[in-house]
Amino acid sequence: MDTEAQPTERDRSSRPSEAEDTSDPRGPEGRSRFALVSRISAWLPGGRITLTLLVCLVFLLLLSTFVLQPFQIPSGSMERGLRIGDRVLVNKLAYRFGAQPRRGDVVVFDGTGYFGDADYIKRVVGVGGDHVVCCDKEGRIQVNGRSVDESAFLYPGDGASSVSFDVVVPDGTLFVLGDHRSASSDSRDHLGSPGGGMIPVEDVVGRADWILWPTDHWTRLERPDAYARVPAPEGAHG
Repeated sequence: MDTEAQPTERDRSSRPSEAEDTSDPRGPEGRSRFALVSRISAWLPGGRITLTLLVCLVFLLLLSTFVLQPFQIPSGSMERGLRIGDRVLVNKLAYRFGAQPRRGDVVVFDGTGYFGDADYIKRVVGVGGDHVVCCDKEGRIQVNGRSVDESAFLYPGDGASSVSFDVVVPDGTLFVLGDHRSASSDSRDHLGSPGGGMIPVEDVVGRADWILWPTDHWTRLERPDAYARVPAPEGAHG
């Protein structure tokens, strides 16, 4: 039996004529969008080039506002890793979907009311509930009773701190220090200020993930292993 489908008379008669085949395949919606772009381009000085530049500008603005933002390092407080003039790329989504800053993260935060009316970049040393002490017999910081070897990222010649402290970090806040401890104004220097030197997590702009500039210093900022063995604070549930 021949099972190939054969066109019926109705099938043949329902085929569009050649005149119908030449209609604009974009349809009314496509033509409308095309006409709108053409009208906007005609209205703008520079036409399509200006329109393209404006679209790119809006895209970059949205990207900078909600996703990624470059920051320039203004001081030597984070040397040796971050030098004056370096530009870092900050991930603004790092802590927006339930994730929290972790010990060792390099974060940018709004210091208004705590450090000063500006954005700052520091390393997270203690999170909510942590007991942070300086220093042990070997001059190292202790977090929840565990001594932390920070030598891999501290500025050469610097110790953990020339200032002694013994603090418990309140929930929802961070205890932050610069890597160049002798040249950094950080949580140690604001223990008597409003907030006790702690930074509210809600004021964190994002996590610094990359050094973008200069090109010879381009690198990804990894979380160091120094804090990996720090135990959870007492009373924490995991």
